Amino acid sequence: MDIKRTQKSKLKKRIRTGVLIVVGLAAIGGITYGLAKMKPAAPTLDRSTTVIGTVKRGQMVREVSGNGTLVPQVTRWIPAPADGRVEKILIQAGVEVGAGTVIVELSNPEMEQQAIDAEFQVKTAQAEAENLKVHLESDGMTQQSQIASINAEYSQAKLQLDTDEVLAKQGLVADLLLKISRVHVQDLANRLKVEQQRLAISAKSIKAQVNAQQSRIDQLQALAKLKKDQVDALKVRAGTNGVLQVVSVQEGQQVTPGLNLARIADPASLKAELKVAETQIKDVKEGQTAVVDTRNGVIEGRVSRIDPAAREGTFTVDVTFTGPLPSSARPDLSVDGKIELERLTNVLYVERPAFGQGQQTVGMFRLSEDGQEATRTQVSLGRSSVSTIEVLNGLREGDQVIISDTTTMDNYNHIRVR
Repeated sequence: MDIKRTQKSKLKKRIRTGVLIVVGLAAIGGITYGLAKMKPAAPTLDRSTTVIGTVKRGQMVREVSGNGTLVPQVTRWIPAPADGRVEKILIQAGVEVGAGTVIVELSNPEMEQQAIDAEFQVKTAQAEAENLKVHLESDGMTQQSQIASINAEYSQAKLQLDTDEVLAKQGLVADLLLKISRVHVQDLANRLKVEQQRLAISAKSIKAQVNAQQSRIDQLQALAKLKKDQVDALKVRAGTNGVLQVVSVQEGQQVTPGLNLARIADPASLKAELKVAETQIKDVKEGQTAVVDTRNGVIEGRVSRIDPAAREGTFTVDVTFTGPLPSSARPDLSVDGKIELERLTNVLYVERPAFGQGQQTVGMFRLSEDGQEATRTQVSLGRSSVSTIEVLNGLREGDQVIISDTTTMDNYNHIRVR
């Protein structure tokens, strides 16, 4: 009887153990299944570091931005007038200059000697001209003296002829002597006429020789002036009023003709050169309004030129000012600018998110009414501006969305905001 009772007790114990094992396995499986089905806990964003934007309806101004510098509209490079050596730099960059201000002094011994030689040639030619004039005047006076002598002989012979003719009528002078007197008078008259003609021709010759010599003097004087001007040009002047921006040579440097020595700019005539990203340039056109911030004032202007080619991913856009320049405006001053592309009326828009571009659909976290939670929503974005972007679909006026960077939340559709 004891043996049977012991066997039954062992059997019950085994059954109880098996049941416990089955129940335990079932419990473990249920827990595992439940854990697998549980959603991960929603992450939390710190509100103090989260930027939230509100969807609005109204007018949206489309703009593109760019940074750049103020540059002179009128710039004058001063070239070297000739070969030479830089002796002195008299003015440094940043100084206001006048048209006659000497900026750089050059030296060229060969050119200076040529100027001296040219001046001596002028003086030599002038001395030769004076000598020729004296010689020609002397020849002229000799001819005039000869004419005077012949004229005196002619007058005397004419007086003798008149006397002989009176005496011949009285029979006191032979016909032969009368004829001789007449021939003598005629001969002297002819000689006088010839000498007078020679004197007239000589006067023309004198004038021609004097003019020729004067032409030579004029030519040499022009050459001497040219050489002198070339030497004077070695004192390089600004040539215009403005501010000296750059001196691109050093004392002792050898320069060649045409080498740029310095640059002058008119500080009262400035424009802005803005660098606009090539992805934003397509809607920029000449004539569009713009504002330029010099950090000490804002200047209104218009787009006056767009560079036809991109450089290092940007296009250069010139903005000519329509408003007065602030007193702080200077060439090469760094500025920021905005160009107005268009004004959109009665559109939904929101502050531009850190992760979205125009004309695409993005996931944005829209806040709940209490602002404690946010759910990912697909939003269609339209035209974009510098700080705002058009909302085509997915949001309504008054909705609040997170516009700061949420790339760390890409794996979540629901987050908390604390």
